[in-house]
Amino acid sequence: MTDPTPPTAPTLAFTGVAQGLRTDYCGELRVADVGRTVSVAGWVARRREHGEHLAFIDLRDRTGIVQCVVDGAADLRSEYVVRITGVVRHRPEGTVNAGLGTGEVEVGDCTVEVLSVAEPPPFPLDDRREVDENLRLRHRYLDLRRDRMQRNLLARSKVNSAIRTAVERQGFVEVETPMLIASTPEGARDFIVPSRLSPGSFYALPQSPQLFKQLAMVGGLDRYYQIARCLRDEDLRADRQFEFMQLDLEASFVGQEEVLGFISEAVVAAVAAVTGEPPPEIGRMTWLEAQERFGSDKPDVRFGLELVELTEVFAATEFNAFKAPCVKGIRVPGAAADFGRNKLDDLTAQAKRWGAKGLVWMKVEAGGVLASPVAKFLSEAEQAALVTALDAAEGDLLLIVADERPKVWHVLGLLRLELGRPPVNEGGFTFLWVVDFPLFEALDDEGNPVPAHHPFTMPHDDDVELLARAQGEEYLQVRSQAYDLVLNGWELGSGSVRIHRPDIQQQVFSLLGIGPEEAQAKFGFLLDAFRYGAPPHAGFAFGIDRLVALLVGEENIREVIAYPKTQSGADPLTGAPTPVDPAQLTELGLRILPPPTPPS
Repeated sequence: MTDPTPPTAPTLAFTGVAQGLRTDYCGELRVADVGRTVSVAGWVARRREHGEHLAFIDLRDRTGIVQCVVDGAADLRSEYVVRITGVVRHRPEGTVNAGLGTGEVEVGDCTVEVLSVAEPPPFPLDDRREVDENLRLRHRYLDLRRDRMQRNLLARSKVNSAIRTAVERQGFVEVETPMLIASTPEGARDFIVPSRLSPGSFYALPQSPQLFKQLAMVGGLDRYYQIARCLRDEDLRADRQFEFMQLDLEASFVGQEEVLGFISEAVVAAVAAVTGEPPPEIGRMTWLEAQERFGSDKPDVRFGLELVELTEVFAATEFNAFKAPCVKGIRVPGAAADFGRNKLDDLTAQAKRWGAKGLVWMKVEAGGVLASPVAKFLSEAEQAALVTALDAAEGDLLLIVADERPKVWHVLGLLRLELGRPPVNEGGFTFLWVVDFPLFEALDDEGNPVPAHHPFTMPHDDDVELLARAQGEEYLQVRSQAYDLVLNGWELGSGSVRIHRPDIQQQVFSLLGIGPEEAQAKFGFLLDAFRYGAPPHAGFAFGIDRLVALLVGEENIREVIAYPKTQSGADPLTGAPTPVDPAQLTELGLRILPPPTPPS
């Protein structure tokens, strides 16, 4: 009989290996074991009385559950830790549980040894009822016993193992980088650690090993990787924690294509380790195409509702709302009947909250007639061209935004997700490489370019000359050799080809307003290293928490982390963060200032 284990619940295989107090794991027993005397150990998941002197005990360990038939088991309670010795036998006819890996067998003629008694848990440990998250995290050691958490953490272990195997097969060497470093500007707030030996000075916890992995390239290690712990003091959300794990990778004498190949092999191996089969081939899209078609640099391409360019359609329009640098729309097939005026007003209000001046809606009726409060302001030619451009049909809903192009991207990108995005665990696993990101994301108030990445990102080969002569808005046309990996609309990670040429590095620093003294103060140890022969190099890092969450169908990465923080940054298990003993503060040369007085 085939084991009905779902693809997101990988199983362990330890059959026949003695494990101290047990001969077998509970979830590994099968028909082939019938007649064997075994010892299994674990927690009492459930007890069912059968008459006065007979009980069925579901015994649980991390591999699953096995049913044990025990004579005189009245003193066994939920979550007692026991060792049961008995003989594996077929379940009686009519009692086979096809939904359980061990459902064809049971352990009979049992003797029981109680190893540890247990108080009643504060919440049920099955997955049939929702439990308050704070309660779960306060008793995380109990929450970890639940099938859901066992499956998730086992999947995480398999992902880590598959990644290590894949990158080491490609010649990468694992190197650990320090956790106590100097604070460097990387976009988020650092967690800082006071130094007892140097009062008034502080270490920072690493936001990433970025500079150290580049130093490893200067050091000739050629191909570095690390499953690295990173820490950032930023607001938490479903896909973000203070502490997170990432595959960090860097290689010398390679460019973008090689790095994309390295990472693709690693993520394909990770998916196959959890689901049993590799994902579809990873597609590729430029940043500009992603924005134009999906309104996002991390597009979810599992569904349609693509953005369609309408600017030319309304180039000569008399309708003031469409006299804008950019007009785009999306077609929602067959949705006209589902959206009454109240729902459309809600959509319009939502678009305004996202920054739009407004949202124009139109319903397509028979013969391509458009029903909308604004239809009377459009010429027949404009209406016909609109229907053609959006490939609209009777019953469709059309939604249009006109504004500056980045604003149109943003609003329609969020709108398509609101209307069409499937749940995280539906539609398979669609990876996408997004390449050719801009080197700069905006201009500041003084007209200086604002970097879109860290200042060591190499400009695109075809745009190096443009960078040298660019002025004003031209800077925003300069592309970088930066690339992101996206899965089902989640950004898994990013990377880039690094600048190793001193002339280009100085040029970028100058554009960012970083003079030689400031550059030396912020990045001196890296720049000093580059003076001694830096090879061309490139790298990437992606979040393992996010990858595992998607693979097991979780919306929140807290469900794939053994000991996470709440959204407020608290740890209900240990009570962290907590005040520090005044004596420790004195030893560190610190004192706590009173909170600021609120304004009257």
